[in-house]
Amino acid sequence: MVRMHSKGKGIASSAMPYKRTAPQWQKSSAAEVEEQCCKLAKKGMRPSAIGVTLRDSMGIPMVPSRCCFK
Repeated sequence: MVRMHSKGKGIASSAMPYKRTAPQWQKSSAAEVEEQCCKLAKKGMRPSAIGVTLRDSMGIPMVPSRCCFK
């Protein structure tokens, strides 16, 4: 086995922190985002696919996965 000579664990253990406020450059409101999320959930998309669709089509950076899966 190889021994690491540093205390860091590399990039694999890093995670992007979730911010509770929307970015200032985002023009869509929270209600619009939730409505779009619910439409995609009713079509049968999984939360990860909904996040990718919202990111690519509407330019929304992060949405909690629990928005319509309650």
